Amino acid sequence: MKGAGKSTVLLWFLIFLGAVAGSLIGDTIGSSFDMFKFLKNSYAIGTNAPLALSLKILTITIGINFNINIMTIIGVIVAIILYRRY
Repeated sequence: MKGAGKSTVLLWFLIFLGAVAGSLIGDTIGSSFDMFKFLKNSYAIGTNAPLALSLKILTITIGINFNINIMTIIGVIVAIILYRRY
């Protein structure tokens, strides 16, 4: 059966790797060629300022921010296709 021994950890790792690779490729191509400058535009999803919780002896700071561009989405799609195929 195809895909019987695959783990979800591998899928999430490949999705993360595809997102990082797509983002790097998009930034590189967008910086190098003027006609592909739109690939460098990213959209931020997350908090603007981190949440800080001060507990006298410990300070916890929590924040998350995702910068998504077109190549990031393409990288994630390619990673999912590769995972399903192999």
